Amino acid sequence: MHSIEELIRQLNLQPHPEGGYYAETYRSAEMMEALPDRFSGPRAFSTAIYFLVPGGNFSGFHRIQADEGWHFYAGQPLRVYMLTASGEFSHQDLGTDLAQGQTFQFVVPHGVWFASEPISAEGYSLVGCTVAPGFDFADFEMGKADELAALCPQHADTIRRLCRE
Repeated sequence: MHSIEELIRQLNLQPHPEGGYYAETYRSAEMMEALPDRFSGPRAFSTAIYFLVPGGNFSGFHRIQADEGWHFYAGQPLRVYMLTASGEFSHQDLGTDLAQGQTFQFVVPHGVWFASEPISAEGYSLVGCTVAPGFDFADFEMGKADELAALCPQHADTIRRLCRE
């Protein structure tokens, strides 16, 4: 198993505003012009990143305007929490233990608030994320703890713990 420092160096990872580290590995050269109104302009057909979350850290609740596919690569299983605008709270674990309900791939639908953290405080989770239409920071919104906790009061402690604002 690689150390976190080795992966950051070898994969050229940079800090991500939501937490963790990332490196864009693909951005389609082709652009889409005709998109739903939730997009402020043209977007690449698709983008892909490596995303590493150290144990004991988290990716804070945020949402984007496109569907985001998650792919498990290495390390500890990663739990992805989701919160819909109607207050439905759920999670999906990415990892290799299929018998425990983990999966290698999972898609977070556009507009859903989501956060993630390694299931264990030790080690790290290394995943990939593919976004279509392609990711653009113009489509990225960080969640505010008070607003999101109000959507789902029964999970307010978890929501607040996984918000950066």
